[in-house]
Amino acid sequence: MSQVWDTLINVQQLLEKRFNETGTEVFEPGMDRFNQPGWLNRVWTSDRYRRAHIDVVDARDSKGLWMMHCCVFPHTHNPAPIFGFDVVAGKNKITGCFIDYSPTGNPVHPMLEFFADEVKRYDWHKPRALPDWAQRIFSSNMIAAGNVSNEDELAQIVSLAGILVNHYTECVSESNNTAVNTSEAQNYYAQNQKQNPHTPKVMASLGLNEEDVRVFIQECLFPEIQ
Repeated sequence: MSQVWDTLINVQQLLEKRFNETGTEVFEPGMDRFNQPGWLNRVWTSDRYRRAHIDVVDARDSKGLWMMHCCVFPHTHNPAPIFGFDVVAGKNKITGCFIDYSPTGNPVHPMLEFFADEVKRYDWHKPRALPDWAQRIFSSNMIAAGNVSNEDELAQIVSLAGILVNHYTECVSESNNTAVNTSEAQNYYAQNQKQNPHTPKVMASLGLNEEDVRVFIQECLFPEIQ
């Protein structure tokens, strides 16, 4: 039994439930390559948001690790932020947890204000510094925490995940059709995410094929708008 893993699987199920309630699951071309034993990818779309994606690598038995990536993009006629939630965890602690509303079309969007106010409520044991590529796209209020293991901090993650996914899916559509085109800003986010050297290293360390990981990151984890 692992309280850490059980907590994070509950978060995964919470996110999936919310996307099932607010969107329609779609099967993107090429994504079937990345649904393998221990590797799950699900994608939803909605009139509220353009794309919601959950990526889970369950290597608990083979590597003693569990990883989840979740990202929700607004429609390109919407200047709302991008919602991101990433976590990597061993049996006894979360080694990295990253949560953000990342600005795209409107740097003073009301959803960013909500996020800033909400994350002030939470205490984190060990904040993490951000590299240059991350500073270019993430908000100044981003949560970047490591070494999360105690019950209170785990409870905070569950609480915050629920609050944010509910807020995001409820409110993101309020600014639909208020921007000409945010494709460039959304692609800038994707391009900088692809510069993260830790993503391929972590995924390969979980036992995934390196070529699969390379194609996945470029084409499916952070697909750019053509």
